[in-house]
Amino acid sequence: MDPRLIRLLSDQDGVVSRRQALLAGLEPHDLRRLVRRRELARLHDGVFVDHTGQPTWLQRAWGGVLLVDGSALGGASALRAFEGPGSRRSEVVIEVLVDRDRKAADREGVRVRRMAGLEERVLWNVGPPRLRYEEAVLEVAGSAQGELATVGELARGVQSRRTTASRLLDRLAERERYPRRAWVEKVLRDVADGTCSVLEHGYLTRVEAPHGLRGARRQVVDRLGSGVVYRDVLYEVGLAVELDGRLFHDTADQRDRDMDRDLDAAARGKASVRLGWGQVFDRPCWTAQRIGRILEARGSVNRVRSCGPHCAVRSIRVA
Repeated sequence: MDPRLIRLLSDQDGVVSRRQALLAGLEPHDLRRLVRRRELARLHDGVFVDHTGQPTWLQRAWGGVLLVDGSALGGASALRAFEGPGSRRSEVVIEVLVDRDRKAADREGVRVRRMAGLEERVLWNVGPPRLRYEEAVLEVAGSAQGELATVGELARGVQSRRTTASRLLDRLAERERYPRRAWVEKVLRDVADGTCSVLEHGYLTRVEAPHGLRGARRQVVDRLGSGVVYRDVLYEVGLAVELDGRLFHDTADQRDRDMDRDLDAAARGKASVRLGWGQVFDRPCWTAQRIGRILEARGSVNRVRSCGPHCAVRSIRVA
């Protein structure tokens, strides 16, 4: 390989642009010769990789940012670069961002989007340049389809230990516009404070009230050994519903305490079920049907009802 390219190729995972090569001192005929000798292969117009086989995702990512001058990885591509080889995110399209005032068109395998204030939001000193982690999490969460998917993206960000709910809140506060902003702020505040008011409100307004489930008390003081716990929702027939709003970053000690609570409830004749974001925000009718059946089995006259013409309560049958 031409010694003038070795440093560039090493720093950029084997990818180099025509512009970089010429600035390094090569002539156009030098590049043509390297391609002819198969020391370089075309990745995009004006972008080359140092082998003729299938490029890796990271090489394609470098190809995207070198193809569009002044760009950086954005969205899911930025998160995939942070997550590394074990990431399960899509590899099909490379997402790159340019400043809002730039004009750049999509290319084959590369999607180009514009963003205001890009300069301050990007880590330009990493390879490939990419949106800062908190910015990328918020961007992907904001474009997610549905509330559960939004929570899932926030969960992955917090679970990764690369950020915290408080830092995400700080970044969110700097944005003038954001989809479902008020709801996302409440979710992140719950996570930061260790509470689950959003989930509790969702259970009341999506599961319980629309399906006619009655007779519940909330935040009921209960004893656990020599201590005191609070049951999130307790029905008159002894069914406790615990709402677990943590974004998948609980410790072994926390899980152990939860199991103690559930076991203690069962030992004293109570049934205890633990619900999370999916049961409440993604499948509320399905959840109401199950809660209704448990209540019925414990002797309650409470009867779950359909909340509308498309409610799953009409069609679900529990064996």
